[in-house]
Amino acid sequence: MAISVRPLTGPEIAAVLDDLGRLRIAVFADFPYLYDGDAAYEADYLAEYAAALDAVLVAAFDGERIVGAATAAPMMHQKAEFRRPFEERGIDVARLFYFGESVLLPEYRGAGIGHAFFDHRERQAMQCGANAACFAAVVRAGNHPARPAGYMPLDAFWAKRGYGLVPGLTTELAWKEHGAEAERVNVMQYWLKQW
Repeated sequence: MAISVRPLTGPEIAAVLDDLGRLRIAVFADFPYLYDGDAAYEADYLAEYAAALDAVLVAAFDGERIVGAATAAPMMHQKAEFRRPFEERGIDVARLFYFGESVLLPEYRGAGIGHAFFDHRERQAMQCGANAACFAAVVRAGNHPARPAGYMPLDAFWAKRGYGLVPGLTTELAWKEHGAEAERVNVMQYWLKQW
């Protein structure tokens, strides 16, 4: 398969936000996120992200079709609940980049696209003067009833990329899960890489 991966910035991001919203709804529907996505919520959430100074969206294209995407922006432009755990530990959020979603359709996985997503986002972070990058992953119990047989978390991949789980560095985020009537608060665990 001939996939091209390239970073988009500024007005280029706004042009593909609908594609990113559809990918988020499709990919995050699965374990571990179990997200019951909503197009209106996605539009609001992603518009805020796209407005952040120095944001980047790395898109994977199969021809003209976007089949995966990953986002990043300076942590100082993120919501207070994302910044607070770092600020409370005295970590300078002005030098920290936050890596948001990384979503890729299942049939395109295992071909190195995830590495390309990290490469482009780390390059943007360094060009913007960051000395560290982080992301947050949802915490799920090992015996969660929706956990599929054979599920493999991405911890080993993230560690290979130089990211480490920081014990106790967490935040909370609420979203509606499939089958639920209302949003539920989920614990998100931060992973961090410094350079």
